[in-house]
Amino acid sequence: MEVQPVILNIDKMEAYNFNTMETMDWKNLPFGYQKTDYNVRCYWRDGNWGRLEICSSEFIHMHMAATCLHYGQEAFEGLKAYRGADNQIRLFRLEENAKRMAETAEYILMQKVPVELFRDAVIKAVQLNERFVPPYGTGATLYVRPLLIGTGAEVGVKPAKEYLFLVFVTPVGAYFKEGFKPTDMVICREYDRAAPLGTGHVKVGGNYAASLLSLKKAHDEGYSSAIYLDAREKKYIDESGPANFFGIKDNKYITPRSRSILPSITNNSLMVLAKDMGMEVEQRQIEISELSTFEEAGACGTAAVISPIRSITDPQMEKVYVFSKDGKAGPVCQKLYSRLTAIQFGDEPDKFGWITIVEPTETNTISKYKMELKEIMHSVAANVKNYANKRAKNKTK
Repeated sequence: MEVQPVILNIDKMEAYNFNTMETMDWKNLPFGYQKTDYNVRCYWRDGNWGRLEICSSEFIHMHMAATCLHYGQEAFEGLKAYRGADNQIRLFRLEENAKRMAETAEYILMQKVPVELFRDAVIKAVQLNERFVPPYGTGATLYVRPLLIGTGAEVGVKPAKEYLFLVFVTPVGAYFKEGFKPTDMVICREYDRAAPLGTGHVKVGGNYAASLLSLKKAHDEGYSSAIYLDAREKKYIDESGPANFFGIKDNKYITPRSRSILPSITNNSLMVLAKDMGMEVEQRQIEISELSTFEEAGACGTAAVISPIRSITDPQMEKVYVFSKDGKAGPVCQKLYSRLTAIQFGDEPDKFGWITIVEPTETNTISKYKMELKEIMHSVAANVKNYANKRAKNKTK
């Protein structure tokens, strides 16, 4: 589909974020939200997707009976933009995120976002916020969050007739404050992340809401995350918090297979890299007792890439499985992490066809508006300062 962006909803001047590449503390960024310049939106109405809309507002105006608020018609994705040593900006496996969002939408009866529209919206959002893509070598990236919600009003339990697809971005640091260092996790038997035939295999907000309480308890007890078990038997490893789990032994990369696990694009990429490194890859059920046989273990996902696991505690069985005695990541985790991030940042050739280069945009209405707005704001600030100085002088007379 041909995309013709239009400019909408430019916020008032004081909302503009004047942080720049020079003023941002890129190396100490948290993994959290920070305002950027623009987001990109598109509406499904009357049986069609509209044009891409460029918006500076951080807020969504919707009906109080929107299905996303009452019946969970909400899907989202997460990917990153990476600035390389060559200053080029790269997106990683963009189409896979588009396909996964379409699968989620189909499962909860939402209008699917065409891959081309998804791709154009993500690229446009990154281009418009290019100045927020962290410099190479800082360890920070630009997190990209595509969001699809039912905005049509329904009181009965039924799908909406209108939808909003939105993409916003924000610069982020490491997901775990420890960075690429092994952390301790704990097995959670009291709560399930998802039902065996529920929505665990798709990316809906409800899955994450179901994990909040157990994750808080794990954090309160000093663990970085919770390890969930299969909901039916409480016998097999499911997911590690919001990430996929994997274990390493005997030159094998082993990761759980279950319908209640979200297919991770990062995990899929690591499996490809493991095979390329000469390892065997097994995707199957992993019993809790098998943890004792792993040489290394980790959690993987877009946010953390790989979070090596130092230990997993099983409180009920009073057992601790240790994978790192010296507090360092194992050699396989280290090599997989290094290879994947090297491809993402452009330090290693992309022989798998995973990377999309984001081409810089020419000077347009948006950039012109930003420059004019910056000049106006500086002028206003100078006038306010002069006025304050004059008042102060008058008071002293």
